[in-house]
Amino acid sequence: MTFGKNEIRTLRKSLWGLSAALLLSGGIVYYTEEIKSQTKAELRNAQNAVSDARRQLDSARQDAESMSTYSIEYGALLAQEIIGEDKRLNWIEALEKIRQQNPTNDFRYRIEPQQPYTPNPALDTGNFDIRYSAMKLQFELLHEGQLVDFFAALRHDINGWYHLESCTLQRKSVDIEQPFTPDASARLSAECSGGWITLKKRNATP
Repeated sequence: MTFGKNEIRTLRKSLWGLSAALLLSGGIVYYTEEIKSQTKAELRNAQNAVSDARRQLDSARQDAESMSTYSIEYGALLAQEIIGEDKRLNWIEALEKIRQQNPTNDFRYRIEPQQPYTPNPALDTGNFDIRYSAMKLQFELLHEGQLVDFFAALRHDINGWYHLESCTLQRKSVDIEQPFTPDASARLSAECSGGWITLKKRNATP
């Protein structure tokens, strides 16, 4: 089968057209795949950005909640006069009021100068140093309940944080035939040790 010049020219044009169409189609497919890849990458980046923003928002909310909690706790410690300098004069005045209320027959006390305190085991106290003012107490008692009443009054009526370490009770020699009356002589003596704990900021002005 033979082709004339016109047929060959027409066939050649058709082949060129087909080749151009194939090249154009291939370019369109390649461009489409590139667009898809870029879109997927942009979508991943957007999703990562949203996730980061959510994490930051959650962290900010948690920080705000923590600050609110710490603020309440800090305010309570301030109100109880636990943060700051020791309130030695306030303690003495409050102890004298307790004495007047007569929860015991008699008691004597001695408050030592404040000293740095290192807890065992160690605690993370943040920006605060722990200070300790040791206080020894001696009592004359009719019965053990008076000692309980005293420390209940101490916790209820005195601002501060008194840490009771130990108490020893000793029975005194009394006439067992003597009837028990509210004004009877003391039958027990007690000695207790502990101390007042205060928190002081490390960067506080002396």
